[in-house]
Amino acid sequence: MKLYPAIDLLDGRAVRLEEGRRDRATVFHERPVELVRELVADRLHVVDLDGAFAGSPSQLTLIAEIIGASTVPVEVGGGIRDRAAIESVLELGAAFVVLGTAAVRSPALVEEACRAHPGRVIVAVDARDGVVAVDGWTASGDVTATELGARAAGWGAAALLYTDVARDGLRVGPNVEATARLTHAVGCEVIASGGVGSLDDLAALRDAGIAAVIVGRALYDRRFTVAEALRVARGEA
Repeated sequence: MKLYPAIDLLDGRAVRLEEGRRDRATVFHERPVELVRELVADRLHVVDLDGAFAGSPSQLTLIAEIIGASTVPVEVGGGIRDRAAIESVLELGAAFVVLGTAAVRSPALVEEACRAHPGRVIVAVDARDGVVAVDGWTASGDVTATELGARAAGWGAAALLYTDVARDGLRVGPNVEATARLTHAVGCEVIASGGVGSLDDLAALRDAGIAAVIVGRALYDRRFTVAEALRVARGEA
């Protein structure tokens, strides 16, 4: 299993939200670019939370700095909802672009992006009680995680990023069962996100056959190190 540490950006700082709520943010670093050297794993996951709430990318300059400082591929999400936003993020040097709300609101756009940039578009499936949440997780997309995942696989998405919104940032354990169900239901790689709080959580995802996992708050809270997480993800511990 691959490991993707996360940097979530809000007002120019690195934060973690609880259940995706802006009013429940914890600031972890005033200069996010300084975190990059501490978070070297298989890939770096960067989210523009301001962009997610506003509906368009808001921190492109800071994201460009992070991409420039990273020695591993970077995937970027948050407020990327039209063709111009997709192109602007990729032009910054992002290896992958993550599309969530657009996959529900503008499916033709996302399908076109998957075909225009093969292997570089990840579709975010952010679900609460099995139903996809959109617009910075503030509204229901009226589609199930499995339905959206199947559509994305058909479009040729590079991967699905599955987040159980109710667990995100809470370190209560990932929804292994739902993630594994989605993996088996669609012909597409699934990246797990949300709730990882221990090395045992990583082992459970690995043993369930999940391809990759995003870890954020547990690393910032020093529950374990990147090196320890990599050893578990790779089955070396």
